[in-house]
This record gives sequence, C-alpha cells and structure tokens, in this order.
Amino acid sequence: MKLLSIFFFAVALSLCGGYAHAKPLVVEASVRDNPTIFFKGVSGNAGLSRAVQSFLYACGWFDLTNNPKADYQLSGKVSGNIFYFQLTLGGAPLGAWQLPVGKYDDRQLAAAAVDTVIEKSFKELKVRGFCSSKIAFCAQTSRGVRNIYVCDIDGNNARQVTRFNTLCVEPSWSPAGNSVIYSKYNPTGISVIETEVLGAGRSRLLSAFNGINAGAALSPSGRELALILSPDKKVDLYILDLRTRKRKRLTRGKSVEASPCWNPSGTELAYVSDETGNPRIFVSSRNGNNRRRLPSIGRDAVTPDWSGDNKIVYASRVGGSYALGVYDMATQSNKQITNNGGNWESPAWAADFRHVVAKCTINGKSGIYVVDTWTGKIRPLISTGYALSMPAWSPCRRKSVN
Repeated sequence: MKLLSIFFFAVALSLCGGYAHAKPLVVEASVRDNPTIFFKGVSGNAGLSRAVQSFLYACGWFDLTNNPKADYQLSGKVSGNIFYFQLTLGGAPLGAWQLPVGKYDDRQLAAAAVDTVIEKSFKELKVRGFCSSKIAFCAQTSRGVRNIYVCDIDGNNARQVTRFNTLCVEPSWSPAGNSVIYSKYNPTGISVIETEVLGAGRSRLLSAFNGINAGAALSPSGRELALILSPDKKVDLYILDLRTRKRKRLTRGKSVEASPCWNPSGTELAYVSDETGNPRIFVSSRNGNNRRRLPSIGRDAVTPDWSGDNKIVYASRVGGSYALGVYDMATQSNKQITNNGGNWESPAWAADFRHVVAKCTINGKSGIYVVDTWTGKIRPLISTGYALSMPAWSPCRRKSVN
C-alpha cells in the first residue's frame, strides 16, 4: 500500500479539488523585455480584430500598447473575401500578407496572422504555428468524473474531447499534435487511450495490460509508448512498441516510477522514482542505461516535461508548497520560475519552448496558468466553475503565412 500510495501521489497530484479563478498573479520582475506592438485593428471585421488582439496578448512575445510609436505596428482590413494585414517596424514596412476569409474562421485567421508576425519579428524562433497549437486539460464535472478538454492558447474555444463517466487523466499529445493520449480508469484497472482532437474524433486503445497503465507518452517518432505498468504488481517504467506490442522494461525493484517523458531525439527519458525515499526525477537512455538523478530545486521533484530545446520543467516542494523549476540539460543549471506562493503542479512546455502551462492552487482555489520562463510573468489561461488540472500543450500544427 505504501508503494502504491507513493505512485498515486505523482499520478493524482493534480486530482485535488478546488475551482479556477482569473486573478492575475505577480512574481519577480522581468529579466527580459518584450518589444511593444501597436495594433490598429482590422477594419471591416470587428470579430477578427478582437481575435487578433487576443492572440497578440496570449502569445507572450509582445507587449500590447496604445502608443502608435511602439516598436511594431500591425494593421489589417477585410475587403471582399480577403483578409489583408501588414507589419511595420518604426514605420518601415516589414511585410504584407493576405488570407482567404471564406476558407478559415476568424480565430484561425487571427492565429495565422499572429504566427506570421511572430516569425517575422523573431527569426531565431524555430517553431512555426505557435498560435495554432492547443492546450489539453482535465475538468471535473461531477464527483468521480473527469474528462479531457482542449482550448486555444488564449483559453477560448474550449471543447470536450472525451465523454466517459469515469476518470480520464494525464493527457499528453501525439507528435503531430492531432490527438491526445490519456489514462482512463476502469472497474478493473487503468488503460491508455488515444483520441483524435481533429477530424472524426476516433479513439484507439494503446495499452490495457493487467493492473496499471498510466503516465503514457508517445515517442517523437510516434512508434513507441513510454508508460508505467504493473503486470507483476510492481510499478515500473516500460517502453511499448506499438507495432510489435513488445514491452521493454527499464526499471526493476521496490521503487515506484511515474510520469515519463521523452527528450527531443527520443534517445532518453526523464521520469519520477521514489527509490531515494522521496520522489525524484531521473534520466536514463531508452535502454535504461546511463541512469542519473536530475538535480532539482527543493525536494519531492515530480511531473517532468522535456522541451524541444533540451530543458526539463518540473514541480518540486519548496518550503511548504510546490513551485516550478527548470533544469537546462546543456548548462546543467536550475532556475525556479514561480515564487509567489500557492501550489504549482503538472507543468508542460509550450511549443515555443518559452512558456509553460501549469495548474496552481491558492487558498483552496485552483486554476490553469501560463508562465513565461523568460520574464516571470504569469497569466490566467481559463476560468470555469469546474476543477481543472493536468494541462498539456500541443506541438505546432500549422505553418504561418509565407
């Protein structure tokens, strides 16, 4: 029972009650400044104008201002069936683009436009289509019932993905960003299912071995699944080949493992183990070799997530509550990115490798927030009467306008 309770500490860390709130949080002062941008609006389409402004704010790459002398100026108009928009820097033209209005709705047009502005303004950013990415999360709609939902990066356009009368938790994304993988509680155990977010919403069963099937994460190739299994009543880390159905066991012993995630190349895994007495994060090769413990802020480090630029974000107990830390694999350095109090849980990287989405609980009220790891700024993502938890940010799915 002790071992299982430790395992479910990591699995159920975000299953606490509470309700979301939308009061902004303030942490340490900015360490980097964003460029300012003045958005003149979209003439001829008020709804599109509101959507562009929402994505400009939510992307976190600019500071919106009402000053026309801002670093950047963005304007747009709809004429006939074409959305025209142009970007200037200090009044000098940087580019002009157009999109067909009938082909996309206002939010899709706005996301594509802001993605284009980001790419033009930050050429060093290697991720395209950031505003078109999605955030999955769990919502408790009644006692014992949690389902998976997705929303846009500004918290709007939320919709339900799963519709089960049980617990659906631990969402993660496929490498293509078109489906979510999650753990579904059944009367006799826990299984892993993949459900399309786009298209027909079809589902497929990925893992249903006896006992626990949890913490699943698809490899970057999409051909393998890292997950936690308990076929012999021992909770260990495995890799499941989805084509051959062969299992490779990476850990063995009395310790309990949880929350695996892949590095960008699919050659290593980070995961949680309690072998030292408290939950800690370990890293090993995909064969279980070269195993080492990850240094962390605080103690009881849990729920790691590995970014595309080789950083690991995690939650760790600092004092009497959990804060978020980032470990840079290249420099082997740690940084605490939240220090405003509250309990921070289940962090996940955004597709721009700059922002992190996480759950935070303050005074018994929980919400999902986006943390800027560069500036320390925090914004509320979504407000609802339901208890929300376990957010996961999708990879980018669509390119910006050429």
